[in-house]
Amino acid sequence: MAGRLSFANITALAPMVRVGTLPMRLLALDYGADVVYCEELIDIKMAQCHRLENEVLQTVDFVAPDDRVMFRTCEKEKQRVVFQMGTADPDRALTVARLVEKDVAAIDVNMGCPKEYSTKGGMGAALLSNPDKIEAILKNLVSGVSVPITCKIRILPSLEDTLTLARRIEKTGVAAIAVHGRFKEERPRHPVHCDYIRAVAQAVSIPVIANGGSLDLVKSYGDIQAFREATGASSVMLARAAMWNPSVFRSEGPLPLDDVMIQYLKYALRYDNHAFNSKYCLCQMLRDKVESVLGKRVQTAQDNSELSAAYGLEEFFSETQAELQARRDTLRSHDRCEDDLITMDGDITTMALKFQRREYPPQLTPKMFLLEWSRRQKIEQPTYQTVQRAQDRAFQSTVKVENREYRSSLWEKSKKFAEQASAVVCLRALGIPDGRVGEENGRQLHKRKFEDEHKVDEEKRKKLTVNDRETRACEDKT
Repeated sequence: MAGRLSFANITALAPMVRVGTLPMRLLALDYGADVVYCEELIDIKMAQCHRLENEVLQTVDFVAPDDRVMFRTCEKEKQRVVFQMGTADPDRALTVARLVEKDVAAIDVNMGCPKEYSTKGGMGAALLSNPDKIEAILKNLVSGVSVPITCKIRILPSLEDTLTLARRIEKTGVAAIAVHGRFKEERPRHPVHCDYIRAVAQAVSIPVIANGGSLDLVKSYGDIQAFREATGASSVMLARAAMWNPSVFRSEGPLPLDDVMIQYLKYALRYDNHAFNSKYCLCQMLRDKVESVLGKRVQTAQDNSELSAAYGLEEFFSETQAELQARRDTLRSHDRCEDDLITMDGDITTMALKFQRREYPPQLTPKMFLLEWSRRQKIEQPTYQTVQRAQDRAFQSTVKVENREYRSSLWEKSKKFAEQASAVVCLRALGIPDGRVGEENGRQLHKRKFEDEHKVDEEKRKKLTVNDRETRACEDKT
């Protein structure tokens, strides 16, 4: 198929947990990597995500029910990013693959990670002892999605078993095999077995990507070709060598580490990378300098502002934050214009809006405002009916107030957000303050109105108390 990613004669950024996030992938591409892999993402967690086009960051985010961004990508890497998943279930693997396939260049199955978080549940290197499961997963993916499918394995104790597995994998129709040249129980301190990788490369006709040479063989760009020749592989995949200095992909030679870290941090700020993930990656680059003055500032930083200050990027941080905020304001203004359009779906009043938690003060929600209003009006409290859509597990809620129903025509990622969205529709349709920060009819107006009404009620109570006392005095005299 035209435009499909080729794995022949490439140099790739290997999948690395906590390292292979968007800033590192983009940096590796800038420095000359042909292909970049994301960190391993577990199928169970990814299957719960919904796809969100983030117009502020100009990214595509896959967001978990708890609002965590599990995978973030952007147009710049779309044709060269490989999504790696951890899975032991053919059907669940296909569900995740179909969720991400339009936003990535290929999908890889992790069959080599020996760490417990990957092997539990039969994933990662645990799959090596279950070739039937490997075949089922790969066949399901190859036949079920339009992008190339690959897998990454470790070598087996027997060369014959390794070659048998490689040939069986090839028959599933995968586009390439990445081979980490160590046994499951071996660690980076053990030498890489180039002879095993060479044997696999000779046994199959699809591209083989050599992995595991960072400590022994690959320390600079010039070593990449030497590792390729030593293994006879079509391509090379770098993990730790790239983690320590992503400019290892530069044919002109590596850049000073300080410059590399600054460029990494600029990407991290631009794409709102979590500060603790950025800290981890920066500390990996610092390596033996992690206890230096700079290293200690990085380790003690609690947010992106403090990380920026450590590298003298305060002005860049401020400019980036201002740019992102301007985009938020523009989108919010546009969204509110769209939100104002009230339509009818049968007898149900609808508006096309989503609940934006950041627009409301902490501990105050539209549901609370609607409930309080209902109590003051002395009507039955609102009731919510929520449904879940099967194909993407999204939610839509309808709220009933005084025998009239209201809902958002847009679906939400959680039941709670769907109920809040329906409450907002009801409040706006009735012209009642919904509590948004900065709104003229928002929290302060609502608060003043409540306080005024409370004051009136208090005055009535005092007046009744006075009248009651006068009545009792008269009764006593009588």
